[in-house]
Amino acid sequence: MRNVFVDGYNVINSWPGLRDIVGYNLESARQKLIEILQNYAVYKGYKVILVFDAHMKKGSLGNEEVYSGIVVIYTKEGETADSYIEKTVNDIGRTTEVCVVTSDSLEQQTIFQRGAIRASSAEFYFEVKEVENLIKNETERSKTEKRYRLEDRMKKEVWEKLEKIRRNR
Repeated sequence: MRNVFVDGYNVINSWPGLRDIVGYNLESARQKLIEILQNYAVYKGYKVILVFDAHMKKGSLGNEEVYSGIVVIYTKEGETADSYIEKTVNDIGRTTEVCVVTSDSLEQQTIFQRGAIRASSAEFYFEVKEVENLIKNETERSKTEKRYRLEDRMKKEVWEKLEKIRRNR
């Protein structure tokens, strides 16, 4: 299974739509990103670790929330998302397939040295949009496909016998 680490604020400030939301409500932008990444993670079968810095938040002890297919990390006071990702990737990067999503070029070089691959926020945006389109197309296709009932899939004589048995109970 691939682990995908996402620098949350880097992505929020890069993606159209999220960038607009952050202007009036940062929490809404975070929640929207979580929803988007949940769909992505479940569809791709990846474990997504979304990391938000709380290093400037006085007294923050850090927090971890688990959703379907995604883990959201809020770092502790004094810890950046970059340092959290670097430390974690250093521990697992050479034994597990890891991708780090950030547009920070220094961070990209560091995680690459630790055994991970990288994707810029823009590259990841297009990958996520592609997955959203696949999900949408599959959903629409399943709505239009003919639904086959059990009686449509068996011989008429068998169906009639089963129906007779059901009625005699």
